[in-house]
Amino acid sequence: MTVRVPAKVNVQLAVGAARPDGFHDLANVFLAVSLYDEVTATPAAELTITCEGPDADKVPLDRTNLAARAAELLAARHGISPDVHLHIKKDIPVAGGMAGGSADGAGALLACDRLWGLDTPRETLLDICAELGSDVPFSLVGGAALGTGRGEKLTELPVGGTFHWVFAVADGGLSTPAVYGEFDRLAEGVDVPEPAASPALLEALATGDTTALAAALANDLQAPALSLRPSLAATLAAGTEAGALAALVSGSGPTTAFLVKDAETAATVAAALTASGTCRTARTTTSPAPGAVVL
Repeated sequence: MTVRVPAKVNVQLAVGAARPDGFHDLANVFLAVSLYDEVTATPAAELTITCEGPDADKVPLDRTNLAARAAELLAARHGISPDVHLHIKKDIPVAGGMAGGSADGAGALLACDRLWGLDTPRETLLDICAELGSDVPFSLVGGAALGTGRGEKLTELPVGGTFHWVFAVADGGLSTPAVYGEFDRLAEGVDVPEPAASPALLEALATGDTTALAAALANDLQAPALSLRPSLAATLAAGTEAGALAALVSGSGPTTAFLVKDAETAATVAAALTASGTCRTARTTTSPAPGAVVL
């Protein structure tokens, strides 16, 4: 049973002050993009994971992998043993702020549910996704959505057109907890406002207005990501100079996202980014994309 799952970009990531439990309230506007991982579930004597694709050597193959945890949680809900082999075919950048690990968790959950013939209700699958992590429910849903709470409470959003993107993949990863820690450090003594979705951004998504969306893009984790990885500023500048309408760090980074007007400009910006020497590679893609789909 093979399931395809998309990457995401956060077109808005508004972060509130740290809560007593260490998490942050978010207003997180997710947009799924057409870069995909595939997760294949096959019967096995015990739970095992294999992986292929770019940076596959950086993907954990033990029980810390969200795909493995998804299989375990689903099996526990149904009182069965998680005897399955999960094979992950990676195309989403690893540790890049594009929810590749979360996508694999959602993909494994749906693949195991179908393989085991469980027919788990969608709401239950979303509950398990939320247990796995804040970004995992969106990987199941896809399209566009506003995530509140830790980002796991989703309200699906209308999208009125196709948006063209370029993603610049950096060398190495950035730890999401470290980026949030840096956000907290930078916010010391500052009155952090309650996170809220931008009406202008939601309108731009609904109408498919690329120029308006470019003007509204925002990421409260960009400053802490740049603080931890100052070299990302050169990548952002290179893409903007090459013709991108807007540039931002994707999620907690270090992948950077560039919104462009059309496919031709995307190819130009990707070539310029690759030639700039400020990133490892550049990928062109579009949004929105569907969530987890059985192939």
